[in-house]
Amino acid sequence: MDTKLVVADFEDWRQTVDEAIALLEQGEVVALPTETVYGLAADAFNAEAVAKVFEIKERPSFDPLIVHIGHKRDLEKVAMVPEELDELVDELIEAYWPGPLTLVLPKRPEVPDIVTSGLDTVAVRISAHEVMRGVSRQMPVAAPSANRFGRISPTSAQAVIEELGGKIPLVIDGGACRDGVESTIVAPAMEEKGLVLRMMRPGPIPKEDLRKFAKVVKPKKTKADHIESPGQIESHYAPTTPMIFMDKKVTFEPEEGKSYGLLSYRGEGNASLVEKHDWDAIEMMSPGKGKLAEGAVRLFYCLRALDAAGVDVIVAEAVSETGIGVAINDRLRRASVGSGK
Repeated sequence: MDTKLVVADFEDWRQTVDEAIALLEQGEVVALPTETVYGLAADAFNAEAVAKVFEIKERPSFDPLIVHIGHKRDLEKVAMVPEELDELVDELIEAYWPGPLTLVLPKRPEVPDIVTSGLDTVAVRISAHEVMRGVSRQMPVAAPSANRFGRISPTSAQAVIEELGGKIPLVIDGGACRDGVESTIVAPAMEEKGLVLRMMRPGPIPKEDLRKFAKVVKPKKTKADHIESPGQIESHYAPTTPMIFMDKKVTFEPEEGKSYGLLSYRGEGNASLVEKHDWDAIEMMSPGKGKLAEGAVRLFYCLRALDAAGVDVIVAEAVSETGIGVAINDRLRRASVGSGK
């Protein structure tokens, strides 16, 4: 299969949306830009099309997908909001949609079970990117990241081509992703002590901000093949090169004869490992600035660059466990678990 790459610039992005819709209506899958990462989209109500997403990504059937909608009013097409959660959900939507917040809610029976991996809940959001939002205004789409399962998420159209070129008919190039890490996923719930937000996956919207709406709690621990929402698998976002995540429990001892690449936060400072070893390759997430938001945007780009550098091992520095730094460390931690496979 030839994969067509179409650039969605300021003047003709609506035309690219029409091209994507035409393919989606035929049961095809297409790669679309969002503000977080590029997504591999299929008509959310076409079970056969959604099955192609799982097949192309080699994604396990127990890992549910996020459904993208175009308007708040479209939420009732895919989800049901319990009365006790109605006010909280409205407040979250008003604050963060369109944007990188995914809500896990009871699903409508019309949503195919393959989308939710048989769960009675559905993960749903409205993207802030005009292309994804333009498509989802015409039909809800199920769209996980546009890469092979477990590998580094794509934040550019070229990264999608490298991952899935020849497997899908269309990639729409909407530029580099603004946020760089996948959406924050929360499950609103009523518990004994009141309303809570169960943090299923950290992302661009940090828990510090979400605490304004309800208490933020950790989700229940689940088995690898029995998860409650997208974004819960322990091994994910991984390079093919073995990787070490340098959290507080880990020390770096280079082995003789091995080459090492460093993923550094800013390339300087007491916490940096830049001066601790003669590295064969170095990528910096926020060169000299120490900005967590910039680090998030560059995270997957830097990981891809190091994975292509031909080193034997990647060593990744941890960042501050605040704000979006929680999401960055989460991705690095899980990338190290799945790396080298």
